[in-house]
Amino acid sequence: MSMYGIFNLVLFAALLGFLFQLSKMEMGLSRRVLVGLVLGSIFGFYLQLVFGLTAVATSETLEWTNVVGNSYVNLLRMIIIPLVLITMMASVLRVEEIKSLGKIGGTVVGILVLTTMIAASIGIVMATLFGLNAGELASGARELARAEVLESRLATDRSISQLLTGMVPRNIFADMSEARPTSIIAVAIFGMLIGVAALLVSEEDKEHGSRIKSFVDTTQAVIMRLVKLVISLTPYGVMALMTRVIATTDGGAIITLISFVIASYIAIGLMFLVHGLLIAFTGANVREYFQKVWPVLTFAFATRSSAATIPLTIRAQIEELKVPPPIANISASFGATIGQNGCAGLYPAMLAVMVAPTVGVDLDIGFIASLLVVVAIGSFGIAGVGGGATNAALVVLPAMGFPVTVAALLISIEPLIDMGRTALNVNGAITTGLLTNRFLGDEVEDTLPNIAAQGLQEN
Repeated sequence: MSMYGIFNLVLFAALLGFLFQLSKMEMGLSRRVLVGLVLGSIFGFYLQLVFGLTAVATSETLEWTNVVGNSYVNLLRMIIIPLVLITMMASVLRVEEIKSLGKIGGTVVGILVLTTMIAASIGIVMATLFGLNAGELASGARELARAEVLESRLATDRSISQLLTGMVPRNIFADMSEARPTSIIAVAIFGMLIGVAALLVSEEDKEHGSRIKSFVDTTQAVIMRLVKLVISLTPYGVMALMTRVIATTDGGAIITLISFVIASYIAIGLMFLVHGLLIAFTGANVREYFQKVWPVLTFAFATRSSAATIPLTIRAQIEELKVPPPIANISASFGATIGQNGCAGLYPAMLAVMVAPTVGVDLDIGFIASLLVVVAIGSFGIAGVGGGATNAALVVLPAMGFPVTVAALLISIEPLIDMGRTALNVNGAITTGLLTNRFLGDEVEDTLPNIAAQGLQEN
């Protein structure tokens, strides 16, 4: 390793040590996450400005800073499946009437799909106002090669009806290894079914019911304690992740497609305002809300993964926003694979508007209505990981009869825009939890035990 690389790693280690000292000073998690975000951004800019994107020192430094960032993401992904499975089981057991569970799930899915259609409408408006046109993008050899790869992926991808069918678990062990894009929601459904079966057994045999609930409560307490341990590492993970994001951002690619970047972030901002209005409708203080969920949105922004953010999403709803566990668990799990406002709403709608003029399609009411329906249906089963927006585009564009080449042309700037979209996805899931609690909260709370969030404590 070069001397510059060693110096950079020593500097990075010093920053990690500074964050550790802040934790010993009992600074709150939210503030430490903010400090980690700022430090990571500054360190990333330092690497890019002093050494450049392709310098040996930069690659050497990122190779080791990525150990921290990637390890943190891996730890979060490690707890996703057991967390979703046990919390779904516990949620069902805590809802005395199965029909109440159905109301929660139906309300969550309905709100997620509705907000995704609103997001798609905003995307349509912004793409139209900015006059975005796919025909104006240069199609070089590299972009055309990417388009061919996407076309080949499209040939093997499933139809929308098959995507819906794929959400039903078939091999739960394969789904627990996240073998499919719909694995998380399949595990969630499996957990709900196991919970329903356990609830029915409990009604038939009180002794069995007591043992079942004791086992589930104990297991959930252990899992939640594990979640707390992993979440305590968030400031370090965010700093490492932001270092990579800033240090590897290709400024030239951003400038080339600056109009699309600006339009995308304005659309994201407008959708956050829509979320704010919906949050105000629940009676919550919007400013306090965003202060409480800031660590969650920060992590989603840095990792570009709604799925990896599930543990933080659940914790923020239960601990910070006082959403009942059944609602929090279902909205967080479903929100990572259904109705993603940014990736499955804004992005494919904007691409469709960009492509339409190039194939002679008018942007009339009929086109907009059909696009909104396709976006709503296509938002089911989109994996909540980096690149999920491209997968959503591969569903929506062909369904509208459009080519997928534009998706390939925009891949070079995907990471930058995807960060904001992912934060919007996660905020949509949390907003859905608050709205569902507003509609069904009293009914759900009447069936819950006194201790609503066993195992989760304030950091």
